[in-house]
Formats: sequence, structure tokens, C-alpha cells
Amino acid sequence: MSSPRGQPARGRTKPLPEINRPEVQSGSLESSLLRLVNDHQTTVTRLREQTEKSKKEAIKSASRVSDLLVEAVNGGVEECFVNEKRIEVEIRALKATVMRFAKQTDQWLASTHAINNAIKEIGDFENWMKTMELDCKSITAAISNIHQS
Repeated sequence: MSSPRGQPARGRTKPLPEINRPEVQSGSLESSLLRLVNDHQTTVTRLREQTEKSKKEAIKSASRVSDLLVEAVNGGVEECFVNEKRIEVEIRALKATVMRFAKQTDQWLASTHAINNAIKEIGDFENWMKTMELDCKSITAAISNIHQS
């Protein structure tokens, strides 16, 4: 029941059965030892329960902290994801607008070239008309000279 140094043996979890002895002195000593062992076992059991309870509470707290950290990180990630989607939608809209403006610019360029060509043709026609007018005047002058001579 005791270790070689006179201390109670450690590691027992079951209370020792009480032994009834006729000797009063050894019985009281034995009952005192049994009481000490039982008290020790009760204390150890209570400490184990408290330790287990504290361990469970620590695990719950660590789990809660972990959940809060994950929520905090995921919240930022989720916000980035939403912003990325918004940016992609804006990019598509801007791309469509740029394409529309490019088509409109091409149409304006085509119209401008057509107007420039028409103006050139008008200028060419004017030059032809001036040339014709000068030719007609030359012919008229020649006929008039012939007629007068």
C-alpha cells in the first residue's frame, strides 16, 4: 500500500476496501491511511474532472477564435471577389462602349471621306467649267476675228 519511502502508492483510482482489525491502534492508523488515500483519490478525480472541463472549454474557445478568424479572412476575400465581379462587369460595359464609339468613328471617317471626295469633284467640275468657259471665249474670239476679217 505504500512506497518504499513511506508515502502512499500513486496511480490508484479505486478506493481501497476497509479492513477491520481487532487492534485499535493499527486500525485507527489504517483507517487514517485509508481516509488519506480516499481523500487523495477524490482530490485527483476532482482535479481530473476540472482539467477535462478546462480542456473542453479551451478547445471550444480555440474553435470559436478559429471560426472568427476564418470569418474575418473570408469576409475580406468575399469582398474582393464581389469587387472583382463588379470590375469585370464594368470592363465588359466599357468594352461595348468603346466598340460602339469605334464603329461611330469609322462611320464619321467614311462620311468625311465621302464629303471630301464630293468637294474635290466639285472643284474638278469648276475647273472643267472654267476651262470650258475659256475655250468657248477663245472660240468665240476666233470666230469673231474670222468674221471681222
